[in-house]
Amino acid sequence: MDTLTPVTGLRGDYTLKAADWTVPQPDAYSAEDQAVWRLLVERQTVLARQFACAEFVQGLETLGIGNTIPDFDAVNARLEPLTGWKVVGVPGLIPDAVFYDHLAHRRFPVTVWIRERSELDYLVEPDLFHDFFGHVPLLGNPVFADYMQRYGQRAMDAGAHIDLLARLYWYTVEFGLIRTKQGLKIYGAGILSSAKEVRHAIDGEVERLPFEAAKVMRRPYEIDRLQNTYFVLDDFRQLFEAAETRVA
Repeated sequence: MDTLTPVTGLRGDYTLKAADWTVPQPDAYSAEDQAVWRLLVERQTVLARQFACAEFVQGLETLGIGNTIPDFDAVNARLEPLTGWKVVGVPGLIPDAVFYDHLAHRRFPVTVWIRERSELDYLVEPDLFHDFFGHVPLLGNPVFADYMQRYGQRAMDAGAHIDLLARLYWYTVEFGLIRTKQGLKIYGAGILSSAKEVRHAIDGEVERLPFEAAKVMRRPYEIDRLQNTYFVLDDFRQLFEAAETRVA
C-alpha cells in the first residue's frame, strides 16, 4: 500500500506539501525522466497487452497513457467524466489516514518523481511509474472505481483491524489476478508495473487460490520479494463485495 509511518528518510520533496499532503505536478520533466518513462511504459505495455485484463488495457487506451509522462490535468479531464475519480500529485509515501481519505473521496495519490535508470526493475518506494501506470488505468472501470472508494471508506473506520484490510488491498489492488474467457489475467498494479512479477505471476510455480475475502485477510504478505501466493477473482464485482466483509 502506498503509505508510510512515519515520513522519514524518503526520496520525495515534502517541503511543498499542502495540508492534504498533495503537491503540484512539476511543470516539466527532464529528458532523462522522459527516457526512463518511455523505457518502462514501452516494456510494460507490451506485457500488459498480453497478460493484463481487458479493463486495464482499455484504461491505457482511454486515458491516452503513452510514451511521455502524463499530464495529470489532461488525464483528469478524461477520467473524471468516466467514474468521478481524479489523480493528485504527492511527494511520495504519505500517512495511512491521508491515503485512505483521498481514496474515500475518489482521489488517487500519484508520486510526482520517477525512478532512475539504474532502478528500472526494482525500487523500494513507489514512484510515478508504479502509481500511474499500475493503478490509474483501472480507475476508469466503474466496478473497480467503486471498490477503491469503498475500500478507502472502510479503511478509515477499521481501527485496530486495519492490518486485515491492508492484506485485502495487497492481494487485490497490488497483486490481484482474475480469470477471464481469455484465460488467467492480471489486474494488480504491483504486478503490471514489474516485468519480473508479470512472468512470475502467470508462469511461475506459485500458489494461485480462489478469491475469498476472509481467507485473504488471514494471509500475511511480504513486500520485498516476488510473491508466492496470488488470489484469483472470477469477476470484479467480488471486489465490491469484499469491501463489505466484516473485519471484526
